[in-house]
Amino acid sequence: MALEIERRFLVCSEGWKALVERREPMEQGYLSQGPEGITVRVRRAADKAWLTLKARTASTEVRHEFEYPIPVADATALLALTPRRIEKTRHHLRLPGGIWVVDVFHGTNAPLIVAEVELDHAGTALERPEWCGEEITSRGDLSNAALAEQPWSRR
Repeated sequence: MALEIERRFLVCSEGWKALVERREPMEQGYLSQGPEGITVRVRRAADKAWLTLKARTASTEVRHEFEYPIPVADATALLALTPRRIEKTRHHLRLPGGIWVVDVFHGTNAPLIVAEVELDHAGTALERPEWCGEEITSRGDLSNAALAEQPWSRR
């Protein structure tokens, strides 16, 4: 079974910028979502696209995740079907201790900046960089799906 083990933090300073290896603009749309059900997301980034299904587990930092590449044209058509979208630039970082990214949100979710780290195992000890502020892993209201429904600027 596919699992995503992830922790999320609000970014509180610009120290992460020196660690960026590459950037990619992304658009995500949510075709189905619910606190108890499966979230279905379509994501497009430049010349790549994916369809992703996510579901909760008993742990806030672990979710079931199934992700499938799809044609960019299909992603464009699916994105047109939903008003629940977010736009962000994902910054991939060169940092030990997991796979780190920083998402800089645009549009109605600006100026929100969130750091995420994917881990190999739940409960892994984490050396948190100084630019990571409040941990928001358990805050469902700050998930990407929730931000697509109720943007940061309307809080």
